[in-house]
Amino acid sequence: MKLPRKLMLALGAPLAFTACASIRPPEPPSLELPKQPADLRATRKGDKVTLTWTIPTATTDRQTVRSLGPTRICRGLEPQVTQCGTAVGEAPPPATTNARADKKQKATYSDMLASDIQQSNPSGFVTYAVEVLNQDGRSAGLSNQVRVPSAAALPPFLNFAAEVTAQGVRLSWTLPPATDKAPAFRCLFRIYRRLEGSLAETRIADLDLPHCLATPAATPGTPQGQPEEAAPVSYLDQSFEWEKTYHYHGTVVSVIGERGMEVEGEDTRDAKVFADDVFPPAVPSGLQAVFSGPGQQPFIDLIWAPVADVDLDGYNVYRHEEKAAPVKVNAELVKAPAYRDASVASGKSYWYSVSAVDVRGNESGRSEEASERVP
Repeated sequence: MKLPRKLMLALGAPLAFTACASIRPPEPPSLELPKQPADLRATRKGDKVTLTWTIPTATTDRQTVRSLGPTRICRGLEPQVTQCGTAVGEAPPPATTNARADKKQKATYSDMLASDIQQSNPSGFVTYAVEVLNQDGRSAGLSNQVRVPSAAALPPFLNFAAEVTAQGVRLSWTLPPATDKAPAFRCLFRIYRRLEGSLAETRIADLDLPHCLATPAATPGTPQGQPEEAAPVSYLDQSFEWEKTYHYHGTVVSVIGERGMEVEGEDTRDAKVFADDVFPPAVPSGLQAVFSGPGQQPFIDLIWAPVADVDLDGYNVYRHEEKAAPVKVNAELVKAPAYRDASVASGKSYWYSVSAVDVRGNESGRSEEASERVP
């Protein structure tokens, strides 16, 4: 039997109403537990360990963090920190919490490693984690964990100084007295340079220190009669630019373990120099003078050994006759180590010398003279 259309619509309406009015179970209230940081990083300089991490903006149940409590700093000597226990410090909550994904805020904390930790565990490591709390003092657990070497940082070298020379900036320092207690790791002396007015530093040298400056008695295995390698006491920087002011400092670096983890010690004092180039190039050598001219206009050809200075700009040529003062004969710098003098006269003798000039106008002394007579 076919039902009337109006009756079918009437019967379908309650079903549609029932489907639209389905009720979901109520969601539990948020515990407001900040999500654990996953990007904790640690760097060490001397006795100070600097921790950095991103401040969480979401809770573990994907809600936006409304407010945060402090962050506990957790430290242990074991490879894995299972719980924070007694925190070594706390980082205060941020003044404001920015929930925008593209505006993550970073937090930092500096922890000082006590000397007893360094001395009792010279080849070990210290493990760090952070625990971000909510306003009720509860957390979702520890962050990722990071490790830094616990070896004692080596002291800086003394009398660190910089001097401008014709060859470059000469850096020098004084080595500490050798010791018979050699650390069980490799050491470097690292040198940094900074252009005045800039915050960026450039690492310009890593110099190996043999046996961390231990005495020969502390370095078994050296063949009898073989001299110990000498530790460097100076370094020549040639990668700078002239006429600029630079700041230099150095630090002793301990390289620990197969993975080569580094501990930088405290810095030397800052050495400041203005790289003023007042140094002339080398004096040219090997000057020769040769007359040529039968059947044509007479001239004297000069040749000499090229000067190897990297900032060489050219040469000046000087000439004089007997008992006269030398006079420069070239109007512009001579770019090649050769010159032809066509302003000569028959029956006269000429004496020549040459000098080198750099790009800043510093002129060397004159070479030894070479003479030639025009028939």
